Amino acid sequence: MWLICCSALLWSLRMGTMPRPKLLLLLVLCVLGTDAVDRSNFKTCDQSSFCKRHRNLQPGMSPYRALMDTVQMTPEGLSMKVLNTRNKVELQLLLAAVNVNTARLTIDEVNPIRERFRPTDALSKEPTIAEASILAQDDNSVTLGFLQNKAVVTSDPFRIDFLVDDELAISVNSRGLMKFEQYRKRKNNDEPAEGQENEENQDGEKQEGEGEEEKPVEEEDEPGMWEETFKSHHDSKPHGPSSVGLDFSFPGVEHVYGIPEHADSFALKTTTSGEPYRLYNLDVFEYELHNPMALYGSIPVMIAHNAQRTVGLFWMNAAETWIDISSNTAGKTVFGKMLDYVKGGSEMPQTDTHWISESGVIDVFFMLGPRPAEVFSQYTDLTGKPAMPPLFAIAYHQSRWNYNDEEDVKNVDAGFDDNDIPYDVLWLDIEHTDGKRYMTWDKHKFPHPIDMQDRVAAKGRKMVVIVDPHIKRDDNYHIHKDAKDHGYYVKSKDGGDFEGWCWPGSSSYLDFINPTVRSWWASRFELGTFEGSTKNLFIWNDMNEPSVFNGPEVTMHKDAVHYGGWEHRDVHNIFGMYLPKSTYLGLMQRSNNKERPFVLSRAFFAGYHRYGAVWTGDNTAEWGHLQISIPMLLSLSVTGQSFVGADVGGFFKNPDPELLLRWYQAAAYQPFFRAHAHLDTRRREPWLFDKETMNGIREAIRARYALLPYWYTLFYQAATHGMPIMRPLWVEFPEDTSTFATEDEYMIGNALLAHPVTDAGASGVQVHLPGEGQVWYDVDTYKKYNGGSTEYIPVTLTKIPVFQRGGTIVPRKERIRRASSLTNRDPYTFTIALDKQGTATGELFVDDGHSFKYRDNNRFLHKNYLFENNKLISRTMDMNGEFDTKSWVERIIIIGLPKAPTTVTIDGIRDIMIDKKNLEFRYTPDTQTLVIRKPAVNVAQNWSITLQ
Repeated sequence: MWLICCSALLWSLRMGTMPRPKLLLLLVLCVLGTDAVDRSNFKTCDQSSFCKRHRNLQPGMSPYRALMDTVQMTPEGLSMKVLNTRNKVELQLLLAAVNVNTARLTIDEVNPIRERFRPTDALSKEPTIAEASILAQDDNSVTLGFLQNKAVVTSDPFRIDFLVDDELAISVNSRGLMKFEQYRKRKNNDEPAEGQENEENQDGEKQEGEGEEEKPVEEEDEPGMWEETFKSHHDSKPHGPSSVGLDFSFPGVEHVYGIPEHADSFALKTTTSGEPYRLYNLDVFEYELHNPMALYGSIPVMIAHNAQRTVGLFWMNAAETWIDISSNTAGKTVFGKMLDYVKGGSEMPQTDTHWISESGVIDVFFMLGPRPAEVFSQYTDLTGKPAMPPLFAIAYHQSRWNYNDEEDVKNVDAGFDDNDIPYDVLWLDIEHTDGKRYMTWDKHKFPHPIDMQDRVAAKGRKMVVIVDPHIKRDDNYHIHKDAKDHGYYVKSKDGGDFEGWCWPGSSSYLDFINPTVRSWWASRFELGTFEGSTKNLFIWNDMNEPSVFNGPEVTMHKDAVHYGGWEHRDVHNIFGMYLPKSTYLGLMQRSNNKERPFVLSRAFFAGYHRYGAVWTGDNTAEWGHLQISIPMLLSLSVTGQSFVGADVGGFFKNPDPELLLRWYQAAAYQPFFRAHAHLDTRRREPWLFDKETMNGIREAIRARYALLPYWYTLFYQAATHGMPIMRPLWVEFPEDTSTFATEDEYMIGNALLAHPVTDAGASGVQVHLPGEGQVWYDVDTYKKYNGGSTEYIPVTLTKIPVFQRGGTIVPRKERIRRASSLTNRDPYTFTIALDKQGTATGELFVDDGHSFKYRDNNRFLHKNYLFENNKLISRTMDMNGEFDTKSWVERIIIIGLPKAPTTVTIDGIRDIMIDKKNLEFRYTPDTQTLVIRKPAVNVAQNWSITLQ
């Protein structure tokens, strides 16, 4: 197939017979393979020489020793030198307590011949040094104390142990796998390498007391240290080896999570018999499932959880990174573990990890929890809280590659109205441009872009267009000319503008490492500069790994040079984040910092959540891809990236009606909800399917719109506290060990549990309802289930299992509108699910849905609702907020009420006076459900409803 593809490409190039979009697509197919990913296009650890060197290290052979006579307590933290006892190279260690219950470890060269890159833009600000003190010190160790934590640094062999409440939580270098390759000049045959000491000190004097066995041992050069070739691509490595690696162990832990992005299980697998997990942003065409291959983005964050505590680790390094995972309980069955226990010989579980990066420094943050919510808060205290999106962004998006022209846009927009299906955003892919020149319009297909956007906006909707980082090399293209004239492109190793192939053909790549380039790029989004744009147009950044069709591993050469002299190898994983960051800043400037932007990005790094959403890339219309989307989204969610989704229906191939419907039903209960499809797929607008399928899709989308008040409140909680929106069960039930490996169901906030149907022809699913003593209610039938059980739940094509947790209150707006912006004045329904004590609580956040007035002018409402002792009380949570709204309370549904009241009355509380009155209600004993009709109070008011 590959030969056929390439033969066709050569013939088309020669004859000029194929349209350009098809020609470029064929090039991609030839580079990447056709039916599935061609693994040979992407490196294994053995083919990445630095990974191979580190992975060949044997545990317990660490040459490093902490020099106790160099210990100092400085304003920045605990400082000391660490000696490589083989080559006598000294490293500088700094261990500090930062922020709240977090520690930071940095290890760097003492006098490097070249500076190392630090991706500090992952952080929202420089962490605050917290109070810490030396608690104890002897000849072989020093103990640093901060809050309820201790960090014990052992000298020989070098290791660090973090104790939380005097229990060991994380060990550093306990397996002795640390390796730090210092920069040095390449050796001549008769000259030692720079950076390696010989037996004489800097004054030329022999070190006192050193015997022959203590002389420095020169490290031999190994293949791949100074140059490397992968397939036909040569990496010159002008600065030589500079990799760093360190091991971290989590005692008492069987399950670790995170380090996205991989199409693999949520609970990370052991890698001892296979490839390590790889973090290296890559454009992987039609990616495979259940393997640790790198994908589009990288967040080097790992969460370790057991029933006693949760801790996190953030390896702040933007270079290519590999992570090995091993466990002393891997492969043991539940029966085997029980047998160990019965024999009295069971060992404490432990997960060991080994982190390896090609360059940079060792810079690690330890989030010490000890509860899940605290870890999420600690991580986002470092990297910033997630952006608060505009309301339209969390509604439904309709996209494909590509809507053909303005008439097509008009017809698709009308199709949703004709079939009573709400949607908020219509997307245009690369074919809307003038020959893949971004921020332009095809003058034949889209001659009136402003009129087109205005027609969509007149219905309360928005549009999104794609803008990629590769710039067509055409001197008549204003963006290219400006970039070339100002020197804004990434340079090749020889000093010229880097050139590669992408969708426009020959392209160069803007150097977003340069702050000047980022500012210039942001200015491109001004309405007067981006011709044909309006305030209702938002941006999708794709291909920003960066994707280079003819580059090594379909990306940029590692010896390409960025601003500041940094090689691409140093900045690769953060490069993709700078594009959407710059786009976000551009949209901010466009509105004079008044309107919240919406940006979607395919590539990302730690900290990107401050700017926008991500999706799982080019998935496929197969059941396996629907299944894997859940663990992929959970992995992103627990590492700070709350605004996440997967292409509904699959990007490649054509889903059958059942698969498409099931995907809509799943995505309606996930944070980012967008349908998208490949250029060569059949059209998928909902009304093009049979009536049953269309009706099912419509109901799934309407279910999303009804819950928008709840979703919006969750996004506000994420933006203020860093809590993930889509949560693994163990976040809400941290002591329930049966949830630790669950990846086919999840919580939405603290109130809703969703179990999407991900198998063809399913007539039922096994749903685990966690929490001993909890109660759960089917959101449609109100049927009650006990927690701590697994239930077989029958399903139909029109239903997936969704449950509301007892003890929660969920706000809804149930009027059917064509877009979210038209619901501003619509009334609320509150669904109150009682726990076994007859209580429930919930929140509601309300503002204008689009501006920063909630933040800058306190124009918001944040309400709390509490039901206890047969009384529902509405209170203001944040007294700083004030917002005028016409929305009122239309209905209150109380589930799990054991008997009907005789009267229901409403009254004002505190300073708000409401005439006490009786309310209409209906009680259904079969479901123990009380429906209270038309309390008719403004949602901004404080009031109480009493059942008697």
